[in-house]
Amino acid sequence: MNLPNKLTLLRVVLVPVFMAFMLIDQQWAYIAGLAVFVIASLTDLLDGKIARAQNLVTTFGKFADPLADKMLTTAAFLIFMHYGFINPWPVFIILVREFVVSGIRLVAAADGTVIAAAFWGKFKTVMQMVSIIAGVFMMCIPTLIHESVAKPITAILIWISVLFTIISGIEYVAKNRHLLKFK
Repeated sequence: MNLPNKLTLLRVVLVPVFMAFMLIDQQWAYIAGLAVFVIASLTDLLDGKIARAQNLVTTFGKFADPLADKMLTTAAFLIFMHYGFINPWPVFIILVREFVVSGIRLVAAADGTVIAAAFWGKFKTVMQMVSIIAGVFMMCIPTLIHESVAKPITAILIWISVLFTIISGIEYVAKNRHLLKFK
């Protein structure tokens, strides 16, 4: 197993660690959860860069990398829902986009086609990670940013990432509509 795939697997392993810390509902645990999330996010950045630079792109990596990303962001969105920072709607919209994209990728794979991530998809992921890191950071410093301020700021950041999620989903469907042949 190559280094990029090990980094992807590390991200998968870090997801339940992140959730466990975040569910402790203590400031020290939120700080630990933030550290775990940042480390996991960095593995996402590194695995792709290393795989492309060293020509280590694998079928496993093409499958596991986006799955690990979705696991990490979904875990954070669930945590935010648990603590009342966001309602279910942004999570629903994000998950629908991911299901649609995954479905198109499955259809493409059946035809032997690999669809590379586009700019808006990458930007969507960055915006989701930034909004999550900002939200968790605000949870870490309740004496500086009260929950009554942190919750709406987090919700606004998540909704901004939802906007880019929608844009990237529309772009993805438009570019790959030929795979969705209706008979």
